[in-house]
Amino acid sequence: MCHARRVTSEPVHPLDPTGADPAALAKVVARQRAEMERLRDLAAASAVLERAKGVLMAVTGCTAEAAHEELLRRAEDGHRTLLEQCWLTLGALLPPKEQPLAPPPGPTAPPAAGAREVAPTGTADLAKILGRIGRDLVRSGTPHELAQCLLDHVAPETDADAVMLYERLPEGGLELIGHAGIDATLAAQWRYVPPVTGVVPLDALRCGEPRWLEDLAAEGDRLLLIGGSPERWPSRAWLPVPAGNTAYAALGVLRRRGGPFAARERELLRAVARLCAGRLRALDAPQEHAGDGLAQTVQAVFDALPGAAILLLPLRAATGEVEDYRIEAATPEAVDVFGRTGRQMVGRHVLESYPSVAGEPLWHGYLETLRTGVPFESEPFVYQDVVGDVPVTAIYSVRAAPLGGGLLVTWLRHDRADRQEQRLSDVQRLGNLGWANWNLITQEISWSEQTYAVLGRAPERQPLGLEQLPDLALPEDAGPLAHAIAELLRHARSLDVPFRMDAPGGVRHLRLVAEAVTAPDGTTVEVHGFVQDLTPQRSAELALVESERAMLLQRGILQAERALAARLQHALLPLPSKPVRLAGLRIEVAYLPAQSGIHVGGDWFSAIELPDDDALFVVGDVAGHGIGAVATMAQLRFIAKGMVTTGSSLTGALARLNYLLLHSRDSQSTATLVLARYNPRRQVLTWAQAGHLPPLLVRHGEVRYLDRPGGMLLGATAAPAYESAELHLEPGDRLLLYTDGLVERPGEGLDTGLERLAEAVRVHGCGEAGSLDSLLATMLADERRDDVCVLDIRMPLEGVADGAEAPETDA
Repeated sequence: MCHARRVTSEPVHPLDPTGADPAALAKVVARQRAEMERLRDLAAASAVLERAKGVLMAVTGCTAEAAHEELLRRAEDGHRTLLEQCWLTLGALLPPKEQPLAPPPGPTAPPAAGAREVAPTGTADLAKILGRIGRDLVRSGTPHELAQCLLDHVAPETDADAVMLYERLPEGGLELIGHAGIDATLAAQWRYVPPVTGVVPLDALRCGEPRWLEDLAAEGDRLLLIGGSPERWPSRAWLPVPAGNTAYAALGVLRRRGGPFAARERELLRAVARLCAGRLRALDAPQEHAGDGLAQTVQAVFDALPGAAILLLPLRAATGEVEDYRIEAATPEAVDVFGRTGRQMVGRHVLESYPSVAGEPLWHGYLETLRTGVPFESEPFVYQDVVGDVPVTAIYSVRAAPLGGGLLVTWLRHDRADRQEQRLSDVQRLGNLGWANWNLITQEISWSEQTYAVLGRAPERQPLGLEQLPDLALPEDAGPLAHAIAELLRHARSLDVPFRMDAPGGVRHLRLVAEAVTAPDGTTVEVHGFVQDLTPQRSAELALVESERAMLLQRGILQAERALAARLQHALLPLPSKPVRLAGLRIEVAYLPAQSGIHVGGDWFSAIELPDDDALFVVGDVAGHGIGAVATMAQLRFIAKGMVTTGSSLTGALARLNYLLLHSRDSQSTATLVLARYNPRRQVLTWAQAGHLPPLLVRHGEVRYLDRPGGMLLGATAAPAYESAELHLEPGDRLLLYTDGLVERPGEGLDTGLERLAEAVRVHGCGEAGSLDSLLATMLADERRDDVCVLDIRMPLEGVADGAEAPETDA
């Protein structure tokens, strides 16, 4: 097997003056170069062997040991070296379940020199893709490079947009060890995944089978979707990476395209997951270094030490220069700027976790300590970074001392006490309270700045003693406050006392809360507490009380107005206790006031006999509520009856009523109205309407609404046009005149309400047995938000008594 060697020119040095043999020196150099080449070839062969084993594991599903044995058997059968067999296997892959690993019984001829193993028809394309992936994975030096290599190869075949590699942690969670196609912020957010339910990669590792997330709209609510919302990656796949009979890593494939994974895509991704198992195992192989023993010893000591300290091991390039540092040990109380503590920091690289220190004085101080062995102490410096788009800033002082081949680093964070003090100040300011402390032994008194502000005392003045506080209170509050302070001092009884004091802005409502610190004999030696300004709260409470009083007064006025309007309405619209008979028709009336609100409405009706033995039926609805609506209703009701009684036509009466509403000073409202006049001799009902809902006719079991003649609602325009229509009533007919409160519902169209009324009449109101009460119970099952008025007109069947009484007065 030939290996390419790099030839370099070297300067010719003069002969050694000590007399050393140049030939002997040349032989030593040659042997060293040969040994370096041998070690380099051995490393390359080891990487190729792991790739070939991974290929066989991916294609056949066998274990790593079985794959190694199969490679040795094929190399022996083909009279090839193990490395040649590995390259042949990477170039031409065997498909699963179509060509067995063991050769068929009987003698087989070895392949000719240079021959390649050929995959069966139908799997050559997959084998070629996996071959390319296997060869490229050999060059992957880190899990991140491995993830990028996988994405480069599977993206054209599966429309993949991102790849994530997770490793199972000993405690059961997951750690992101490699990724490609996602940004650093997202990777930081999902670096660690706890062992909770609904984590798909953990499910895939537990069951050893891939999980295909192809309908996130249905599954997303019950799963913890690693990588972001369903809209970002509509379809995903998580596959276990096998390691013998178990799986220790999970491969995630994320796509911006939704929909299921095709059968070929699933087959390819399964093979890729098996293929990368060997390379991950090679990357995870423990690297021996001199610091291992030292790190274990230092960590054992660190576990028992307080404070913040870490052990850094320098990572050097081939030239000997320090490229980075790895944290080998950390004390439990060590906390970095991102909140990681103790052993969460162990194993991290400095430049990966804290890149902004590169080239800074801290970095050069570390290098100087490693070079000279002299400890380094930094001046306080500001460290700034960004985590998840949130800026992080902290002030540190750092000390580094040499320890073995590494650095023992301790640090002090300066801004923690300042932040606590600022937070305490903010709490006092926002709560409008201040703390105070009275030492009865030393007579020392300490107040916070906010205490001076609450008590309205200048900061340059001396704070007051406990016995002097009642002097600040109003006379009526000074006594209870002085008594509570005396009990606190004598018997160590805690106090919580409200009191008032005069201030330039008016009376302020304060609260004093204090408790005692006692000596062993029970004597009070110290008092600490706080004083709080409750003026805004007390002002709000007083305003609320006044508002409640005003509301109750207004409610009483409205209730009185409702009672008055209700009595007026009842006087204007007396309801008959039983059905009545007008012009041979059976008439039943229902009026139901609204159940919500405190105003009565302007719904009304009229049913009377005219001098010529005709009957007049009217149903109307005045816009608005209250006494004004009732008054307008009374005007329309009496004027309409008067005009029709004196001979006005229905359309003429509507025109006059419209003029009345337009020019009345006391009424600025509108109204809807339906007028109907029945001639018993012709059995014809003539009717007209002004913006009102159509009457409902029930005839021979069929229910329909009458076509409305033209007519604008009253009070809307100065030149309305009104038309009339006629309806010939037949025996058994039923006609309903009603207001909109019967059919309207909040959030519902009027057509829906009309359909509901028609259906209710079909069920409860057809025929002579149809009851108006049962119809109303069906239609008004919910709370009524408006008044309801219904006029039920029925033409009796010939020869059938209807049980109605003749009217004595207007219905």
